[in-house]
Amino acid sequence: MARTTLTATTLLAALSLAACNNNAGRGTAVSGICKPFTTAAAAPAAPQPAVTQPGTPAINVLPAAPTVDPAAALDDCLHRWGYTLAASTDPADVVADATVAACGPSLIGWNRSSLATAGQNVQAPSLLSGQPTNPIAEHYIFAHGRALLYVVQARAGHCAPPPAAQPAKS
Repeated sequence: MARTTLTATTLLAALSLAACNNNAGRGTAVSGICKPFTTAAAAPAAPQPAVTQPGTPAINVLPAAPTVDPAAALDDCLHRWGYTLAASTDPADVVADATVAACGPSLIGWNRSSLATAGQNVQAPSLLSGQPTNPIAEHYIFAHGRALLYVVQARAGHCAPPPAAQPAKS
């Protein structure tokens, strides 16, 4: 009887210690929680428009290439920095603030593009809260919320930070 109790106690202690050994919460990734990182593939060269003689209509001329979506660039930055900084032991909201700060240039780019669009700098009631707001305030609220999501997601899913960028070869 004493031997069975000793074996059960040893087994229970081993299981308890094994449960604590998760590399400070950064064990293996939980399936389905982590968002994969996009890779920056080389953009294909845009086809050149047909050359026409002056005074003749241009046929099969391609429209201008679309510009990069500034909101998508911000989201990618928040994703990368949120996952990278999630390993910090600071509270998630503090890490989210740092994530937004790291992505300041991307947020400024999104704000700048919205100011360039005519009629986009007006105050209107928020569709979420009903409070008066404007696009720049909503962009910041979005960025902070998304940063907090990525930090908590990375912590809950034990998600790995993005791969380090390879230095350019000379």
